[in-house]
Amino acid sequence: MRIFTNIWRLYYDGFRNMPGWGKSLWLIVIIKLCAMFLVFRLFLMPNYLNSRYDTFQEKSDHVFEQLITKP
Repeated sequence: MRIFTNIWRLYYDGFRNMPGWGKSLWLIVIIKLCAMFLVFRLFLMPNYLNSRYDTFQEKSDHVFEQLITKP
């Protein structure tokens, strides 16, 4: 448990003593990562199983079929 406390203190002190431009850059990085995740999630990863199948059994049959028949 002490190692986690030491790691927390290391990062906490590092961010606390960071200059203002460094904090601004980290904020930009976090915003860009959130935006990228949102775009990927909404447009590139549609919920295929819920849109095509109604029951759990149909979904599991489809997944099983895809795992077995695909090389």
